[in-house]
Amino acid sequence: MAYEWNQSETVELLNKLVDIPSPSGYTHDIMDLIRNLLGEWNVEHMTTKKGGVIATIKGQDQERHRLLTAHVDTLGAMVKEIKPSGRLKLSLVGGFKFNAVEGENCLIHKAEGTTVSGTILLHHTSIHVYKDAGTAERNENNMEVRLDEKVFNAADVRALGIEVGDFVSFSPRFTATESGFIKSRHLDDKASTALLLQLVKSLSSSTELLPHTTHFYISNNEEIGFGGNSNIPEQTEEYIAVDMGAIGDGQTSDEYTVSICAKDSSGPYHYGLTRHLVELAKTNGIAYKLDVYPYYSSDASAAIHAGYDVKHALFGPGIEASHSYERTHTESLKAAATLLQAYVYSPLVS
Repeated sequence: MAYEWNQSETVELLNKLVDIPSPSGYTHDIMDLIRNLLGEWNVEHMTTKKGGVIATIKGQDQERHRLLTAHVDTLGAMVKEIKPSGRLKLSLVGGFKFNAVEGENCLIHKAEGTTVSGTILLHHTSIHVYKDAGTAERNENNMEVRLDEKVFNAADVRALGIEVGDFVSFSPRFTATESGFIKSRHLDDKASTALLLQLVKSLSSSTELLPHTTHFYISNNEEIGFGGNSNIPEQTEEYIAVDMGAIGDGQTSDEYTVSICAKDSSGPYHYGLTRHLVELAKTNGIAYKLDVYPYYSSDASAAIHAGYDVKHALFGPGIEASHSYERTHTESLKAAATLLQAYVYSPLVS
């Protein structure tokens, strides 16, 4: 089946995904969107008890399956403490540092369903008052949320309906440039989720059967380590995590190619399946980079650690400044989308 890349539609969907707050543990709204889209496309799907969604496209061989997963949960925070000053102390959700969200606008999600806006700041922010504004450590004791409400103490904050345990999401600041760059928080992993959903939409209207029944697992707990390592159909033989390629010194990945991971901090990915992806990229003229990510793990590696007997691999678009204000390019999105298409129509690795 010839792949038709729809850039504008993909970018529009990605924008919609990143605009829905979904820190790990608070993903109900975005999972509702996923289910609604699958329903529109008449795609068979089910919801796991943990809130993930598994869509299934039947293939010619219904005995030997493959599974691809991407995650929609993001980094975020929770209210740890309401300070006497009326500011909020945070507890981080996901693996990142406070300096990555300093100065970021945020939303506090109250239990009754509405939000209050604020900004994450160092307590000693003003250089006109604090001598150590530049040198103070950015940690949970020094960082706080300044609410966009007239509050002077903890009682004022509680009167707004804010309590300890409320989720805090970060403003994505999605920007698509004319030169093809996409800048936004949460491209990890909503960029790959958009690509998977676009593929599912295409397959739902195709008359050409896949060679094998294929599951598309949209997980919602990856950033805290246990997103896609349950509810894997027992017929699954290959498990692909579609997640970001990490960019930085010593890495081969970039913003213009699809990144195929050979190894991360969990260990090597399945050699035969990884080589299969590389050969598919070569055969189809897809720009790719093979890479090792030193401080990284995925839902696929979590599944292996959980004891699932599957071949596992990982690839996805290259994402600059991961777990901060991220960026990629439409060329990378297209390369990853094209490899996805080539993979689902390829034979299983023997």
